[in-house]
Amino acid sequence: MSNIIFISGTPCTGKTTIAENLTQKLNWDLVKINDLAISNNFVLGIDEDKDYKIIDIDALDENLSNIISSSDNLIVEGHLSHLCSGADKVIVLRCRPEILEKRLASRNYSDAKIYENLEAEALGVCSAESLDIYENNVYELDVSDLSVDDVVSILLDVIGGKRELTFGEIDFMEWLLTHQ
Repeated sequence: MSNIIFISGTPCTGKTTIAENLTQKLNWDLVKINDLAISNNFVLGIDEDKDYKIIDIDALDENLSNIISSSDNLIVEGHLSHLCSGADKVIVLRCRPEILEKRLASRNYSDAKIYENLEAEALGVCSAESLDIYENNVYELDVSDLSVDDVVSILLDVIGGKRELTFGEIDFMEWLLTHQ
């Protein structure tokens, strides 16, 4: 049986760090979706207003499908991963906006880009988009108060079938209502 796990979430929720740690502990392969898109020239352009790359999701999905078809145990990491097909489980890392704001600011994101990402997190955009594609195979984990080791331990249990995560219980809407 294959284990194809996608780890998604808003930028700065810890996807890359967690995925790297997980793949090291499991001795699985790792695909960083942004690197895959860039290395295969799936960047269609740059959205100047929002300061992000526009990715050809269909081409990315097709390329990723080829990788998945030859993999038994794979973690796919990135905030676009949940828009692609092939996952057995999609795990969306969530983080309280007040914590996320500090992380985004430390990357020197513009104020507009920070707010856009905080709004996306408060609205649960990655989770909602994941649900559209994966229905009952989407899980959320609030990493706000967890260490990297805690998150990795939880996800090892989830992947090993020893623990279940839920979906739809994380609610950051209060932040959005107070920051408009």
